[in-house]
Amino acid sequence: MSAVPLSFEQFQAQSLAGGFDEALVREWAPGQVVPEHRHDFGVSAIVVQGEMWLTCEGQERRLVPGDTFTLYRNEPHAERYGAQGATYWVARRISAD
Repeated sequence: MSAVPLSFEQFQAQSLAGGFDEALVREWAPGQVVPEHRHDFGVSAIVVQGEMWLTCEGQERRLVPGDTFTLYRNEPHAERYGAQGATYWVARRISAD
């Protein structure tokens, strides 16, 4: 588990300084399931509230506040969210993996 940055603004500044193109707050509803899909951008994210499960290459990971995850451009993955939903801060790298 990693330390959660003090604020979204701090996460955003660190992400942009690190070469990411944008940073967003993503909020997911309780019990929401997102079937396998892909994105045309890479991501680096940190869970800040709730819990979620991320499945990549048949491996499922439970993520709670402070946990981080990365996904490469076009990496197949599925998501499901806990009883309270989840919020994570995500940096997207659109211009390159």
